[in-house]
Amino acid sequence: MARVAVVTGAAEGIGAGIATRLVADGHQVAMLDWQGDKVEKLAAELTAAGGAALPLTVDVSDRASIEAAYATVRERFGPIHIVVANAGISNMVPFVQLDQQTWDRMIAVNLTGAFHTIQAAVTDMIDAKYGRVVTISSSSAQSGAPAMAHYVSSKGGVIGLTKALARELAEHRITVNTIPPTLVDTPMSHREAGQAGGAEQFLAAVSNMVPLGRAGTPADIAGAVSFLVSDDAAYITGQIIGVNGGMYI
Repeated sequence: MARVAVVTGAAEGIGAGIATRLVADGHQVAMLDWQGDKVEKLAAELTAAGGAALPLTVDVSDRASIEAAYATVRERFGPIHIVVANAGISNMVPFVQLDQQTWDRMIAVNLTGAFHTIQAAVTDMIDAKYGRVVTISSSSAQSGAPAMAHYVSSKGGVIGLTKALARELAEHRITVNTIPPTLVDTPMSHREAGQAGGAEQFLAAVSNMVPLGRAGTPADIAGAVSFLVSDDAAYITGQIIGVNGGMYI
């Protein structure tokens, strides 16, 4: 059944893959991202192909920005019943060099942004006695990662938030699950790899460590999201769904 969906961080990478898949599935998709030009371009392409895509320029760390965007979504599409909290930032900084400004910004976007994104929509789901929430966390929050204490902490918080909401919202028939990817071939992973000394070499080396022998793609993550927001996944909640080629088991 077609629903009104919100996908954050939808301009590129995993978010763009998820938005593209949900539009193809027949949902009306609001695509939120701070990169206005990019998200508008992708939404225009999806709309030209016959889909329903609404681009909105949003900073997920700013509650007023989220509230304004959701007012537009409700006006154009109606109540929100699917939320994919994907927006995130990442960089590598050794812990001893990590300053509070960098820490605060990471938490503000990755964790507080997920909080805003979900909380501002959840009353629609409670009213409907139906809802699907999927957060995009990270396997680094399960295993740890050097020079990424701020990122790992933010994504660990996303996993905790997911589990807490799954418990609290179950009585309203709202499911909440998280997908923690490992290596996915996206612009952000290329930027991170560049910090590690060379994007192509780093990605190739890590890909060889994946049991299935390759990096993931946005479409891999989008396929799992498509299932989790469907009626077929009505009895799945509070789960960490690893889409990682066997990298983390």
